[in-house]
Amino acid sequence: MDVTTFLIQCLNSLQYGLLLFLVASGLTLIFGIMGVINLAHGSFYMVGAYLAFSLAPVVGATIGGGFFATLLVGVMLAVLFGYFLEWAFFSFLYEREHLQQVLMTYGLILVFEEVRSLLVGDDVHGVAPPDILNGSIALSDMMTYPVYRLFISGVCLALALGMYFVFTRTRLGMMIRAGSTNREMVQSLGIDIKFLYRVVFAAGVAIAVLAGMVAAPVSSVYPGMGSTVLIICFVVVVIGGIGSIRGALFASLLIGFVDTFGKVMLPSVAGVLVYVLMALILLWKPDGLFKAG
Repeated sequence: MDVTTFLIQCLNSLQYGLLLFLVASGLTLIFGIMGVINLAHGSFYMVGAYLAFSLAPVVGATIGGGFFATLLVGVMLAVLFGYFLEWAFFSFLYEREHLQQVLMTYGLILVFEEVRSLLVGDDVHGVAPPDILNGSIALSDMMTYPVYRLFISGVCLALALGMYFVFTRTRLGMMIRAGSTNREMVQSLGIDIKFLYRVVFAAGVAIAVLAGMVAAPVSSVYPGMGSTVLIICFVVVVIGGIGSIRGALFASLLIGFVDTFGKVMLPSVAGVLVYVLMALILLWKPDGLFKAG
C-alpha cells in the first residue's frame, strides 16, 4: 500500500468513524442517560436519509432553498418528532423492564418501515450532493478525494465539539448529567426531569436524523438501512461505555479504522473484526473504555 492510498483509507476511516459517532452519540444519550434500550434508533437514521430525498424538492419549491436548507428543515422536524415520541411512548418506559422496552421499540421499527413503504415505496434512491461540495481534491496525479466526504467529517467534528461544550460547560449539561445519576434528587431540587428527558430524547433523534441526511448522498437511500447501522451503534456504545459521549467518539473512530483497513487488508474476515475488537476490549474493561459523561 503506497502513501497516497494509505492517506485515502485514513480519510475514509475518519469519515466513517465520525459519521458512526453522529448516530451512536444519540443512542448513548438515550440509553445511558434515560436508561431506555431504544432499538428504533436506527430507524431515525433511515428517516433522516429519506427526509433528505423527499424534502429537497419540497423545500426547493416553497422557500427556494437547496441542500443546506433541507438539512435545517429536516433537523427542526426531527426535534418536534422526537419530542412527540418521548411524550407519547418513551415516557412510559422509564420504570418498565428492559424486555418491555425492547418489545415496544421493536414495534416502532415495524411501524416506521411500513409507513416508509406506504409513503415512499421500496425502491433504492440516490441523493445528489450540493453543487458547491460536488468536486474533488487532488491527492496525487492519479487520485482524488471527494469534497463532500470532507464536509461530512467537518459536520461531525463540529457537532462533537458542540456536545462536549454543552455537557461540560453549560447548566443544561450539568442537569442532564445529574438526572442520569439520581433522578429523584434532581426532581427534589425543582428541576422538571420530564421536560429534561424530552429535550435529551429530541436531541438524540435530531442527531440521528442529521446523520442520515448528510450520509444519504454517499450511501444512497434504501429500505432497512437503519437495521445495519443500529447493530454497529450498539457495539460503539458498549465499547465506549454506556452514557459516555467521549467514549462513543473514541470507539467510533476505532471501529472506523478497524473496519476500513480490515476490508482493504483482510477482506475475508473483515466482517468479524469489529466484533473481535469488542470482545477483546470487554475482556480488558467490562464496563467499556470510559465512564458516563
